[in-house]
Amino acid sequence: MSRNRARQLRSKATDAERLLWNDLREFKRHGFHFRRQVPIGPYVADFACHSAKMIIELDGGQHNEARNRKHDDERTLFLESRGYRVVRIWNVELFADPGSIANYIFAIAKERYPRLVD
Repeated sequence: MSRNRARQLRSKATDAERLLWNDLREFKRHGFHFRRQVPIGPYVADFACHSAKMIIELDGGQHNEARNRKHDDERTLFLESRGYRVVRIWNVELFADPGSIANYIFAIAKERYPRLVD
């Protein structure tokens, strides 16, 4: 079920996901292979780098609603229990300064798995 959901989400990427994906693909030359819409347990992570055990979640305004925050907290706890670091980024922050967001993510990836970096 989650594989089919992941395929659907990949085919209907948001503007924010497309923007960040362009930067994350460039990380591969440094050894960080990010995948998008990755099934992990009952969830589908926006982006995941398994070698750095890192997940990037892009959040729009709906994630600020109480019931969605609760769901996000449960999701984060599950993913962290699997050894991942979950990095949440607001879409508005990404659109305001995509280069800084990419640098921030890259710095965390290097910290999580420093031997991959050239």
